Amino acid sequence: MTDVKTRKGLTRRELLSRAVAAGATFVVGAGYVASTDAAWALETTAIKPETMATLIQMARDIYPHDHVADEYYAIAVKGYDSAEAAPAVEVGIAALNAAAMGKGYADYLSIGWERDRVDILRSLEDSAFFQQVRGGLVTGLYNQKAVWPLFGYEGESFSKGGYIDRGFDDINWL
Repeated sequence: MTDVKTRKGLTRRELLSRAVAAGATFVVGAGYVASTDAAWALETTAIKPETMATLIQMARDIYPHDHVADEYYAIAVKGYDSAEAAPAVEVGIAALNAAAMGKGYADYLSIGWERDRVDILRSLEDSAFFQQVRGGLVTGLYNQKAVWPLFGYEGESFSKGGYIDRGFDDINWL
């Protein structure tokens, strides 16, 4: 058994408690990004974990839904963690961080206010990187079957008789 005084590094519990106390949304480690408020983690292979954490926050800021957990945004951008996409993603996130530094922040993730992050995104919205991420999120986020119930979408209805008998008159706000 390792004595606590001689053990090097932090336990998972210590790491997460320090991250939560510091107000962090993600814990970034060697080859992974983990959530501080939910039980999920994402392994990275081609891009740096810090880059993935920034990409997840960027995705949330582009399509913000308070009722959608970060893990679904992580799934939506996981495809960018490939050898082919990594160079462009690293350059794009570096530009995003540089824009944040130009506004006096340490990096994009250190910006506490969503409004300030969105202002930075707007300054980069004409870039090819921003357009690629925004376009990929349309299918990457909204095509996840696990997300559909969060938006009230019941899926296709042809195989169940169509919308006339299923879903057409489910409107409860009229």
